[in-house]
Amino acid sequence: MESIITHVAGRSQGNPGPAGVGIYITETDGKLVHEAKQSIGNANENFAAYYAVMAALDNLKQIFGDITRDINFELRLDNEFVKKQLNSEIEIKEPGLVPMFIEFHNNRVASFPNITLTFVSPAENKAADKLANEAVSGK
Repeated sequence: MESIITHVAGRSQGNPGPAGVGIYITETDGKLVHEAKQSIGNANENFAAYYAVMAALDNLKQIFGDITRDINFELRLDNEFVKKQLNSEIEIKEPGLVPMFIEFHNNRVASFPNITLTFVSPAENKAADKLANEAVSGK
């Protein structure tokens, strides 16, 4: 079964403040598949991280279409709090994040049964972080 690694980052200046997301998708050997960045207006870091995950899933669906169910996906996040919430390891206390959690769960069931979320250090997430910061700054 094919494996794809997706680094995601959500950043906010001011927390809340101008925010953006970065997505860096590779094959397991590091070969770039796709990269994307998007400004998302004003948000806090956790909302931006959730948004980055959802944007990554949308990008993966566009790239891989109907075969997403047959691929192992690893999403690497440098926001451990959001990773734990999405894996149902800790409770979501911010009401604004609940709809995105539900959307993530529904996507996991319908299209991404072989998805793993992994916490990585910011040093291991540089490419996605760079894209997110560019999105925030409008570059």
